[in-house]
Amino acid sequence: MAKEIVLTGITTSGTPHLGNYVGAVRPAIEASLEENNESYFFLADYHALIKCQDPERVKSSRKEIAATWLACGLDPEKVCFYRQSDIPEIAELNWLLTCVTAKGLMNRAHAYKGAVDVNVNNEQDADLGITMGLFCYPVLMSADILAFNANKVPVGRDQIQHIEMARDIAGRLNHLYGKQLVLPEAIVDKSETALLKGLDGRKMSKSYNNTIPLFETEKKLKKAINKINTNLLEPGEAKDPNDSTVFDIYRAFATAEQTAEMHQKFLDGIAWGEAKKELFNLVNEELGDAREKYNALMAAPHDVEEILQAGAAKARTRAQSIVTPLRESMGLVSFS
Repeated sequence: MAKEIVLTGITTSGTPHLGNYVGAVRPAIEASLEENNESYFFLADYHALIKCQDPERVKSSRKEIAATWLACGLDPEKVCFYRQSDIPEIAELNWLLTCVTAKGLMNRAHAYKGAVDVNVNNEQDADLGITMGLFCYPVLMSADILAFNANKVPVGRDQIQHIEMARDIAGRLNHLYGKQLVLPEAIVDKSETALLKGLDGRKMSKSYNNTIPLFETEKKLKKAINKINTNLLEPGEAKDPNDSTVFDIYRAFATAEQTAEMHQKFLDGIAWGEAKKELFNLVNEELGDAREKYNALMAAPHDVEEILQAGAAKARTRAQSIVTPLRESMGLVSFS
């Protein structure tokens, strides 16, 4: 039985946080251990350039995120782990796909429409500040996926549209040049912990500046957790666990039994300070060993680079097997 190709990436535009770990890193690494999966993991550094024009931030983020994956248990011997920018076939496929992608499809992309709406609501030019990188983001994401003919792509709910667009684009190219590309399937984690809340109760995101960094020191982790917004209910007053960021994050790290116990403590009126203390202890226990590995990797960038270059070699071999016959079918052949 042929293995299914599963592809996962994280944009390198900031420091990894608990939301990245719970929503992407941890479940993806668990999935990579399944025997029927052939897993590809990449640092989406081309995507980072869309919203981050700070070279030092992109540079440091690539290093931090690479170290994060490895520290959390990613085995580069069992998976293909690489940087997006190290695979020129992705950039080439991006252009080949662009040439068959309808502009109307891109007009419907949520990120582009959202940016236009903000401009219009502020009575500014509709396309103010919107780059072609943002507009064509779904095509590049399609190239990431289709360069390896990935079968499954784990994504958040906000990314489902991009997988649907990848299917549309691949279908159009197959129609024009013969069936060569696999139509990918979005895999969405529907669990309650898939989308972690941040300090202010909104989705944990670098864009909102409401994140809890993944590998801060114990002292800084505790300080960040203590900053989580709570209501004014006093100790002894019942608290709604379903309306609490503290409980939301606790549940993402706890066993079913621990979650049930904390649920009852909320109903019994646990003090916010005590709840945050228990949350810190739980998170710190899970991340302690990985934090040590992360710090060691950050101190040995050449080791990380060697792993990424080895992964890039494997990724390029696979991508070339997809892109080379595709470019030939489109007429890009030698004369001899």
